[in-house]
Amino acid sequence: MVSENKIFALIDCNNFYASCERVFNPSLRNKPVVVLSNNDGCVIARSNEAKSLNIPMGAPFFKCKKLIADNQVHVFSSNYTYYGNMSDRVMRSISMLVPNMEVYSIDESFFRLDNLAEKDVTQFCCNIRNKINQWLSLPTSIGISSTKTLSKIANHIAKKTTSGVFDLRDENLQTEILSQLPLQEIWGISTGSADKLHKIGINNARSLRDADAKLVRKVLGIVGERIVYELRGISCLEIQEIERKKNLVGERVLFDF
Repeated sequence: MVSENKIFALIDCNNFYASCERVFNPSLRNKPVVVLSNNDGCVIARSNEAKSLNIPMGAPFFKCKKLIADNQVHVFSSNYTYYGNMSDRVMRSISMLVPNMEVYSIDESFFRLDNLAEKDVTQFCCNIRNKINQWLSLPTSIGISSTKTLSKIANHIAKKTTSGVFDLRDENLQTEILSQLPLQEIWGISTGSADKLHKIGINNARSLRDADAKLVRKVLGIVGERIVYELRGISCLEIQEIERKKNLVGERVLFDF
């Protein structure tokens, strides 16, 4: 069931920190790149080429130094001021192209598509990707669906497609994908929350979608109940047009930007 025919999209800059380094040095395109945390302690970002070498995310640099050297991987110390400036450019560019935008993180934002005059939302999103790439030389992916939670899932799939855009509004397609999706890959479900759900027989995204929402609320609280409805295509989370917190630029959480 889909509520009010809402259409959400999530745009995400691919391998953001590594991609920013390529903007500054275009000769790095198609070459393996990693970015290290403060004091060059851990790997916090990897280009696709670096990922294919099985360089672990969050790994201490000294543990993968030989692997990096043997494969001529380009290594950079993190430059949060530069990444923050690039993020501001990205978000300003997106805001010129879409209404009702919510900046979610340094490299992600949600926006609504249901109020647009354009009929083909997939083509509209492809045009957004092309413009961001043309203006800033940054690759992006866009996931489309009827809720923010489903658009997050669609965005992960979009990264693996040629077009970089994936529409997850079809209910049959949703069922197929959710059946294969581990709980901890759902936005808002931590490893601890997944363990609690496993104990009551909920083992993947589809079984969570189809579970008794009140039972899930007893286990995970109201946040868990909302996730159930969001997975059903019933929007519980609206676009929040709020200004980003300044600490997003310098956050040290090990996300694969």
